[in-house]
Amino acid sequence: MAESPVDPARSELMRRVRRRDTAPELAVRRALTSLGLRYRLHAKELPGSPDIVNRRRKLAIFVHGCFWHRHANCRLASTPKTRTDFWEAKFARNVERDRRSEIALEENGWAVIVVWECQTRNPEQLRERLSESISTIHASAHTT
Repeated sequence: MAESPVDPARSELMRRVRRRDTAPELAVRRALTSLGLRYRLHAKELPGSPDIVNRRRKLAIFVHGCFWHRHANCRLASTPKTRTDFWEAKFARNVERDRRSEIALEENGWAVIVVWECQTRNPEQLRERLSESISTIHASAHTT
């Protein structure tokens, strides 16, 4: 079966999706700042170029869009109705790349936190989740 042609409107919509400074990423940055955690952005030299890093704690944070990175059982992770073969292959590559990046970071002694877009909608819950995750990572680093 031949692939349907690319819809110019869909193409323009996807072209406008930003890679950095997205609303979910800004929400995570605000939460980290409120927790007093210092960080750097977009560490290109690390596997997967984590969105946020704290080198002192060897902490890498990825802020994933539910659609692009396929958050399991999330309503935001829908699949477009047209060109489904293309989209499924693209999503599979994204998920595999994410997995390889996380493994490479962990093998180099980095702790990895993944924050999903849908988890950034409630600032207080986000702050609490990040605080718990960072405390757990900090505690395990001092027991090993």
